[in-house]
Amino acid sequence: QVRLVESGGGLVQPGGSLRLSCRTSGINFRLHVMNWFRQSPGKERELVAGITSEHATNYVDSVKGRFTISRDNKWATVYLQMNNLRPEDTALYLCGVNYKGNTYWGRGTQVTVSS
Repeated sequence: QVRLVESGGGLVQPGGSLRLSCRTSGINFRLHVMNWFRQSPGKERELVAGITSEHATNYVDSVKGRFTISRDNKWATVYLQMNNLRPEDTALYLCGVNYKGNTYWGRGTQVTVSS
């Protein structure tokens, strides 16, 4: 059974930092591309960052230079370090993986950036 569990969200002031984690089980983690998405009310789910099995990364333009995605194959966990957070980063952050033709998601962790 594929399972993804996100953690690390919270309330932070503009300019602050958070580190999100997504622990996975039920897949051979090291072989798969892992992605972080975010979703705000009334908006479509947005791909924020991705990391391949070779640790190549990609980011949406709005977070480049502020967010860093990384992975730890030993612990089957993907991370999202978020610095210099802005109010527009407020969203539910979810990790996702495509496995055997299906996309699996966690329940997400809420990030709220507000003074």
